[in-house]
Amino acid sequence: MKQQRFETEAEVVRIGEGLLDRTLPKPEWTHAAHIAAAVYLLRCRPEGAAERDLPEIIRAYNRSTGVENTDTGGYHETITQASLRAIRAVLATLPDTDALHDQVNAVLDAGLADKGWLLRHWRDATLFSATARHQWVAPDLTPLP
Repeated sequence: MKQQRFETEAEVVRIGEGLLDRTLPKPEWTHAAHIAAAVYLLRCRPEGAAERDLPEIIRAYNRSTGVENTDTGGYHETITQASLRAIRAVLATLPDTDALHDQVNAVLDAGLADKGWLLRHWRDATLFSATARHQWVAPDLTPLP
């Protein structure tokens, strides 16, 4: 499967704003779009605390698209918080002057749109448990960098 790439800042802004105002079409809420939205919030909306605000932003978006936030579907706290940590780590290696879409592509190039990176840190049963979906659960295989 070909990795989605972003060619313009406008593409990233559209995803970020579409998430915030709940107008992003559900089929466009891909793994790459999750990354783009997180980078957008971290870089373009620094007044908000992404770790605090993104959970409710995603829950509200899910509800607006008919997705239930349950023990088995919808919002996932551990994946969101781990992804934000990993995205911040990648962004810390990039010049602030890099174009927004280039920053998103760098995070994608680091493999963070592939959920497989999470399974290097958590056992499958732990990561996909109801507990991990509702609250932060620390890695049970290897610590996050």
